[in-house]
Amino acid sequence: MKRYMKAIRQVVPYVPGDQPDFPDMIKLNTNENPYPPAPAVQETLRQTRAELLRLYPDPTAHQLNAAIAKAYHVDESQVFTGVGSDDVLAMIFLTFFNSDLPVFFPDITYAFYPVWCDLFRIPYEIKPLAEDFSIVPEDYLAENGGIVFPNPNAPTGIAMPLSEIEDILRHNPESLVVVDEAYVDFGGESALPLLNEYENLMVVQTFSKSRSMAGARIAFAIGSPALIHALHDVKYSFNSYTINRASLAAGAASVADDAYLKETTAKVIATRERTKKELAEMGFCFPDSMSNFLFVTHSECDAKALFEALREAHIFVRWFDAPRIRNYLRITIGTDEQMDALFAFLKNYLKYA
Repeated sequence: MKRYMKAIRQVVPYVPGDQPDFPDMIKLNTNENPYPPAPAVQETLRQTRAELLRLYPDPTAHQLNAAIAKAYHVDESQVFTGVGSDDVLAMIFLTFFNSDLPVFFPDITYAFYPVWCDLFRIPYEIKPLAEDFSIVPEDYLAENGGIVFPNPNAPTGIAMPLSEIEDILRHNPESLVVVDEAYVDFGGESALPLLNEYENLMVVQTFSKSRSMAGARIAFAIGSPALIHALHDVKYSFNSYTINRASLAAGAASVADDAYLKETTAKVIATRERTKKELAEMGFCFPDSMSNFLFVTHSECDAKALFEALREAHIFVRWFDAPRIRNYLRITIGTDEQMDALFAFLKNYLKYA
């Protein structure tokens, strides 16, 4: 074997959800929002001149950062933006998790966390969720090199009370605590109010879920100016021009329309609650999700077999071949019409399973 082949960094990559393309499909596997982006976003994209794409975008992302700062009542020096949560979180791991102590995160959570640790050679220690899939705050009080968890958690959908997050922060003054709030707009309680008291807190949010802009690839972190300055130093050492011009303008337009955000998330929440009732009547069990998906299991139904049967019918959900959750499916909340089609399939399937 050639020397350069021996030197290849070996990692097990993150596996994203399928992106099928069928005209009749019902896509409930990647937690996308079933509703379009805000009208101002659509208008902004229509007005974006293609000729401007010959120019580099603003590396400071000032237009977008300023809009986010205004919407979330922070200073622009507290905002860092990147190409989706994956980019923002990867920069956080690369920037801050550099000690010999392990980074803590749950055993059932966003599967990219261990991938980044392996890629950047960061020691880590997973903390098992409780039997009901809730995070156990006491497990995060030992000495560590950093803490990261989603709230609401994924794929469980369970939201941690703000008091428990504050307890973790209070007991870890020497560690950065990263709260990944990809789904917070669907019923969770944001940790942003704790920023004024805890300089070791960083909150990450995305435009991919509640703002219906997964294809634009926009996310942001909010933290102290010192933390954000450090993030920018690493970003500019890695890739200065990250977010493209169209996404910068569309993102700023989206942030300005808070009423539309509330309107569409309310629709998703209403459909989620109706879905809980329908699935419970069919015998499914699930944690009380505060996200835009449900994590479901059935005592008389094999999850993998159901996943494959749904896929044959062009109804796509997510199945994880992982310990503790092999008999669970994660189902994104779609429109009422999409969920009705899912209910009809499940009722028929369970009748003959």
